[in-house]
Order: sequence, then structure tokens, then C-alpha cells
Amino acid sequence: MRRVALALILLFVVLLGGAVLVALLATRRPAPAPAPVYTPLPATQRSLADGKIVGFDHPAGGHAWLGIPYAAPPVGELRWRMPQPVEPWQGVREALETGPMCVQKSSSLSGAAEDAEIVPVGQEDCLYLNVWAPRFLAEELPSGKKALPVMLWIHGGGNSLGHSGNSDAARLAQRHGLVVVMINYRLGPFGWFRHPALGPEGLTGVDAGTPGAGLAATDAGVPSELAPEESGRLAEASGNFGTLDMIFALRWVQRNIRAFGGDPGRVTVFGESAGGGNTQVLMLSPLARGLFHRAIVQSGGLQLVRPHRGDAYSDDSPAGAAFSGPEVVNRLLVEDGKAVDRDAAKAMQQGMSREALREYLRGKEAYALLSVYTEGFGPMIRFPRHFADGHVLPDDDVPARELFRDPTRYNAVPVILGTNLDEQKFFMVRDPGYVERRLGIFPRIKDKTTYMAYAAYLSDAWKVRGADDLARVMTAGGHEAVHVYRFDWDEQASVMGFDLSEALGAAHGMEIAFVFGHFGGGSMNAAYLYDEARLPARDALSVSMMSYWAEHAYHGSPGSGREQEQVPWTRWGEDGNRMLILDTQDGGGIRMSPEEMSFGILKQRLLEDATLPGQRARCAMYVRLFRGHAEHWDRAEYEGLGERGCADIDPGSLER
Repeated sequence: MRRVALALILLFVVLLGGAVLVALLATRRPAPAPAPVYTPLPATQRSLADGKIVGFDHPAGGHAWLGIPYAAPPVGELRWRMPQPVEPWQGVREALETGPMCVQKSSSLSGAAEDAEIVPVGQEDCLYLNVWAPRFLAEELPSGKKALPVMLWIHGGGNSLGHSGNSDAARLAQRHGLVVVMINYRLGPFGWFRHPALGPEGLTGVDAGTPGAGLAATDAGVPSELAPEESGRLAEASGNFGTLDMIFALRWVQRNIRAFGGDPGRVTVFGESAGGGNTQVLMLSPLARGLFHRAIVQSGGLQLVRPHRGDAYSDDSPAGAAFSGPEVVNRLLVEDGKAVDRDAAKAMQQGMSREALREYLRGKEAYALLSVYTEGFGPMIRFPRHFADGHVLPDDDVPARELFRDPTRYNAVPVILGTNLDEQKFFMVRDPGYVERRLGIFPRIKDKTTYMAYAAYLSDAWKVRGADDLARVMTAGGHEAVHVYRFDWDEQASVMGFDLSEALGAAHGMEIAFVFGHFGGGSMNAAYLYDEARLPARDALSVSMMSYWAEHAYHGSPGSGREQEQVPWTRWGEDGNRMLILDTQDGGGIRMSPEEMSFGILKQRLLEDATLPGQRARCAMYVRLFRGHAEHWDRAEYEGLGERGCADIDPGSLER
């Protein structure tokens, strides 16, 4: 009887451990612990343009101010409008906790458990930011030439998930004498949305964009070619409200950062994933000119969308996107029971006045609006964004990377571009097509050869889009201050027999914790990932990365790091090298490399690759790599691929 009881206990422990492992592996970030309660510190009182604030002494070092409003709540009549100034407050505002997250679907990025029901969370009143700085008494704040560089972080999440409270910059700020700002910005359809009824009346060129419209007046003193009112009207017609939030946050920095000891003339914008893409957007936007002076793009990628994709019906010519503004209204009308199907909704919408449509859209409850977005990757929704409107963003009908060919046409600040060696594994490890659950619990890679091959192709393609193509174009155009990295760290632990270094490796987002020196908690990486025996090597790599990032913020080049003790990081193409590889000594150490990647190299590799499991897999990889990129997709090449070709396989059947 005792043996049976022990066996049952053992089985329970195994099953419980397996369930925990499943939850951990399914989660990009763990659900955060309850927010700590901080005590206001009088020495942190600062006077901003909108009023006084007080922060706290951060336990990891330095001072912090959380939940500072940088724009008025974009609610009611301010939904889908330019961000507006904050209403000044009286007295001293306590800045002790992160502001509300913007409206999104629940995910691990919002603090929800991965297996929980996906529901709308957050609120529209969400335009808040956090600030970290070294410890200074108010009378000791550095100023003038001694003022500190500023780094403004833009979080990732596909522009539909995430918030500024998911990372902590205290260690980076204190260690290297930086002022770090992290912002919220409107997400999903609240951040990017076009509908013909929403554009300001009496403005010509609203639907098509207005080429060459010039700059808006900014607080940085940039000359304006348009009256501010006209520039604002053009911006509101763009549909790029999330981008405008970021620009407004940069203007907030120009007005207020001296109160924290920051230098408004040395601002670095940096971000990861969608945040990296948004950093590229700011480099392209004439409205952001002069508001920042360096950039770091981590695992970025950018595709601009023609305006008609946002404000036309899907059966128009040219066609709007499946979730264009008019198609979203169709879905809402059906959901409300006002129309029986899409055709009836379209007819009803076309009969509504401009005023009625505006009132209907701005009157919809936020969660009801978000709920009609039913397609995407888990809680991450599909929607058109980054509209090439001709005012906020260039309206050239070319691939986004081509806009970086002429340094006079974008904000050609010194830039770091980089990706991770195993970007795609973050997505693949969650895909039941690649990873099975034995006994419904224990994760195992189904076919390691296929898993590794697919991960390598798709991750290298990310490197092409996110780093190498941009570096080639920028340097060919004469922009010399371009540095590239690849993050190779893949020394995770094994958990219950599942080798995370193999399944995840240097996956998407893994570098964020290294940049901030913050592992576990609210950072991108949970504590269970790390092998305790390898923590010293992990932490040493983090120290090096923080040093490079800080030196770039100081001088516009990562050089040999802040203490001049790191491996020299040379520019793209200098001495025949292309990138810095970031890894521990066990992985070869930090080193320069001449390697570069292109879609041409990937095509040749695909032709010669003998490791792929059959011709269908080769055809499928060609489709996944190139079908979404018109300049690289070649139907004849696809049909003649390999010995047998792919002519008898419909490429549409291979898309995932």
C-alpha cells in the first residue's frame, strides 16, 4: 500500500512539473509579480512643463518616476486624433507606478497567463511614460555639457500588444549615467486606423496623401513649411496615430528631460521587434527630424502600407485590407445586429453621412471595437499600419528599405541594426506543427533536422530584412555611421529533459534582458531559462552589451564600449567586416565577422540543401521566404526549383 501511495505521489509531482513546464514554455514573459509599493522620495521632486512630480529610490539603483502622462487621454472626441497636450496639474504628482496599458488583447505581455481566455484588456487613457536616471539631488543635476545622454525605448508586440512596464531600465541608467525613458503608445486599431469619414473636412488629398507636404513646427526648433494647423490636419488624416504618439513623446523629452539631468541634444531612440520597426519609422518621418540623434533597431523590420489599404473596401480596386476602416465598420454593423451580413452592412454604411459614421466609430466601446479583429497570431491581431501618407511618412511606392538609400530623405542618424541568430524559434517552439506534447504534457521537437533547418532559413531571412539589406542600402547611399550585430547567446537550461538551448537558443526577444541587465521579473526572459552554472558568463555578456549601447548613446558609435574595454565594434564594411557577434566565451566570444546574408544567398542555399525532408518542404520554404516580397518572388523560379520543381504544388496551399 505504501509503495502504491509513493508511486501516486511521484506521478502527481511529474504531472505537476510537466504542467508547469508547458506553461513556462508557452509564455514569452511570465505573469509579473504584484507591483511593488514604492515610497515617494522628496529628493526626486522635479518640475516639468505640466507640473511637479516626485519619484522614488529604485532598489536596483538610481531614481525612477513611473506613470508620467505625456499627452491628454485620447478618448471620446480625441480618439483617432493628434495627441494633445496634458492638462497641467496642481501640487506634486506622485509618479510611483506604471500607467495603464493601452487597449489590447490579453497575453503574457499584458500579464495574463498564457492558457487564459484571450479577452480585451487595458484602456484608451494610456499615454504615459516611465523615466529612470542616476541618483542626483535636484541641486546636483548635471546640465549643459555635463547633461546625460537620453535613451527612449519603444516596446515590441506587433504594435498590438505590450506596454512600457515590461522592462526595467534602472541598472542601465545607473551603471552608465543615462536617462532612460520608456513609453506607451496607442496600439492596434487605436494606433493605426483610416476611414474616409475620419479625415478633417475641407482638406484636399486626404485619401491619397499629400506628397512633399513638409515639416510640422516642433519644439526642437525645426523650421516649418506648413502652418501648424494645416500640418496637424494632414497628420490626423494619415491614420498613423501610434507613430504620432511616439513623436509627441519625443517632443515631451525635448521640453522636460533637463529636469532629470538629460541632454535633449543627445537622444537615442531604440526598440525591439515592432519597437525596432517603429524606430525605423521615426528615421523616415520628417515630423521626427531633429527630435533624436541616434537609433538602435533590435530585430526590427518595416513594411509601409499604401493608404487605400486602410480606407477602401476589400472589393474595391485597388483593394482595401481585410481589416480596413470600412471593413471594420461592416463587421461592427453585423456584430451590432444592424445588418445581416457584409453586403447589407456595406450598403448601410454607404448610406450613412460622414457625421453619422464619425459618431458611430467614436462612440463604440473600446473592447467592442477590438473584438471584431479576429485574425492574427494568438492575441496579436492583423491590421494595416504605417500608412505611406505623404506627411507623417513618405508616400513613395517602393520597398521600405529603398527609402534609406538617400541620406537627405530620412533622418540619417548613427544607427545600430541587429537580429538574433534564432529569431524564428520563439514562434516555432509554440507551434504544434513542430513541437508535440507527449502524454499531453512533455514538449518534444518532432523532427530536429527539419526544426533546425526551418529555423535557420527563417531567422536568416529576418537578418536580411532587419539588418543586412538596410546596412547595404544605407552605406551605398553614403551613410557611414552604420553598425550591425548578431546576438548568438544560446546557453539556456534543460527543463525536465527539454533542451531550451536547442528549442529556443538565441530566439526573438532574448537579447532584451541583456540590454537592460534585468533577468526575470518583468523582463523578456524568465528565470527558468538560465543554467545556474552559466550565470557568470551570461552576466558578463550583458555587461558588454550595456556598455556598447551606452557608448552609442554618448558618442554615436559603440566603439570599444563605455569603458573602452570591449572588442572594437567597427562600421559595416570597415576592414572587410560586417557585424559584431555577441556571445559568451563558450560560444566563441564577442568578435567581428565578415559574414552577411542576402535573399540571393538564401535562394542558392535552398537550391543546394540536402537536409530538407523532400521536395514539398523545399517548395514550402521558398514560399515562406519570398512570396510576401514581390521583388524576390519569381513564379518561374519556384516552378523549376530543384530537380522536380514545384509547378504541381499551389503556392497558396503552402502558406502558414
